[in-house]
Amino acid sequence: MASLLEFFRFQSENKKTLFYQLLSSYVFVAGILSTGITVLMGLILSIEEGYEGETLDYHKWFALGTLLLASILFKLRDFKWYSVIHARIGSIILILSLIIAGHFGALLTHGDNFVLEPITKPELVPLEQAKVYDHVIQPIFQEKCISCHNDQKLKGNLKLTDEMSILRGGKTGKLLVAGFPNLSLLLQRVHLPESDKKHMPPSGKPQLTEEESKILYLWIKDQASFSKKVIDLKPSDSLRMLAASRFKPTEIREEQFDLNHADEKTIQKLNTFYRVVSPISQGSAALNVSFFGKSGYNAKSLDELSVIEEQIVGLSLSKMPVKDADLKKIAKFKALRKLDLNFTDISGSSLIDLMKLPSLKTLSLSGTSVNFKQVQPLLALKNLEELIIWNTKLSEIELNQLKRSTKKVKIISGFKDDGTTLVKLSPPVLKNKSRVFIGQGSVELTHPRKGVIIKYTLDGTEPDSLNSMVFKNTLKINNNSIVKSKAFKNGWLSSDVITYGFLKTALKPEVIKLVNSPNEYHKAAGANSLIDGQLGDFDSNNNNWLGFKENNLEILFEFNSLRKIENIALNTLISTNGAYFPPSSIQVYGATQNGKWDLLTTINSVMPNKDSKQEIKTLYASFKPQSLKYVKIIAKPVRKLPIWHPSKGQPALLLVDELLIN
Repeated sequence: MASLLEFFRFQSENKKTLFYQLLSSYVFVAGILSTGITVLMGLILSIEEGYEGETLDYHKWFALGTLLLASILFKLRDFKWYSVIHARIGSIILILSLIIAGHFGALLTHGDNFVLEPITKPELVPLEQAKVYDHVIQPIFQEKCISCHNDQKLKGNLKLTDEMSILRGGKTGKLLVAGFPNLSLLLQRVHLPESDKKHMPPSGKPQLTEEESKILYLWIKDQASFSKKVIDLKPSDSLRMLAASRFKPTEIREEQFDLNHADEKTIQKLNTFYRVVSPISQGSAALNVSFFGKSGYNAKSLDELSVIEEQIVGLSLSKMPVKDADLKKIAKFKALRKLDLNFTDISGSSLIDLMKLPSLKTLSLSGTSVNFKQVQPLLALKNLEELIIWNTKLSEIELNQLKRSTKKVKIISGFKDDGTTLVKLSPPVLKNKSRVFIGQGSVELTHPRKGVIIKYTLDGTEPDSLNSMVFKNTLKINNNSIVKSKAFKNGWLSSDVITYGFLKTALKPEVIKLVNSPNEYHKAAGANSLIDGQLGDFDSNNNNWLGFKENNLEILFEFNSLRKIENIALNTLISTNGAYFPPSSIQVYGATQNGKWDLLTTINSVMPNKDSKQEIKTLYASFKPQSLKYVKIIAKPVRKLPIWHPSKGQPALLLVDELLIN
């Protein structure tokens, strides 16, 4: 603004206006002061780790140059020889210096092409050409991460611009562990609370959406490939489904039909309860015809279509009582491209009549009585591209012979199981609504497929088909148990092992409350989640986990009458990679009257080490049997993570899902 005011200051009307002259001076001073503060802040920020390279140097010197130039220009305004030429040249140079300094600053803070990105974004690639990393993962990094992790700005010595740098990681170690998203530092940082210093992207920067976080999770789970194509994933794969919306739909080149439009009233008249006649697209002269319901079809049904025979390009007669004689009528539809005769009554004796259809591209004969000699001549159809012919009289040898005899026509023969193909069973399903029990517990497993045998173990070993116990109806348990189960059936591959933990509790308090608020991202159902019988899993984002970091976990509960207690337990999630640690200590207080507390016991947890595996662990605090009405539990989170941890010195997160009283 100061530069623009200075550029026009010597115009006659402005030169005579005192307000204009004063305004230009005040704005100039304000600009110089704000530039000075900005330069000072920039110099302090440049000392921070991660800023380096020529871009930083250019930005620094152009910023200092802008400040110096502005100061000199303001001083020169006092000299008598200062004229309109000096003012305009100085203003232009000052504006250019400001723009260049700002450009280099944008490169440092936002990455390359920040300004022009909205209008220079590359066109969406077709799904068939898209690669998972290049066209799904890298754009997420580019938009949300690379501004801090590029060649010019290496926060944490981490660069996310190429495969080698991503695999190398940064100063805190590897960024990802292929196949194990929950152990990958990338996702751990993403899922930290936004207020946490280690959360990525930093607070104030554009955050990852839920879908983007899910995509990164699935990519790492799928071994974090840098070369795999999206279409290499199964159509049902979650990553493929999430990624598909990011690409240009498969280009469908609609065939251009040189056809005359049929009379609209005629089309309306041909539409009945058993037959639908409709254009293939809005405004198109080409028509599709489909039949429904056997009772509504007869030989005259095809004769009635003669008035639009020149416009019919698609005809579906699937499951209709079509006879061989009807094929001569169908052969009159010269524009026909697609014909569906699946599960009709044709024997194939008149199949040769279809050779009169010069434009036919797709023919479906599945479920009919056609044989090899009747079908083979059809391969000579000039435009035939696809022949669907499963569940017919053709043998496997004949089908293979058909496939070998043509490269032009795609033969779809379906799948025939010769008895050697084994399919994997799904795991057993747990029917229990809760895995916490009082007194005696009952394990209920089932499987959706009939004839499946479920085998289980209670000693931590994997079930096998020979030695493991067979599950029948229900399994009674009296103590904390780890139940591993597996499904078996003759002719099938056995299922994966599924593991369920069951915890015993004897008492449930009538009143329970939390003294301190849990972590913002791990609130579960509040205090009631500690006695609802619902257990969490290894996913820390599971809604059953209560989390505490800054505050102690402090639980108060009471019974309606005195109850004898000798054991209190907390079920916790421990993962050093995620900074989920057990409490440093657990203190249990008891009272027969509210407020008159006695310390019953204090236990200090055994801390995990750098190589400890992720686990869900029940921590027990036992004491001399006491008759109590009121109980208070204080579990203190670890205040400083150990020196070997990537977040050393930061507080750990204490995650608890259930309170057990025995």
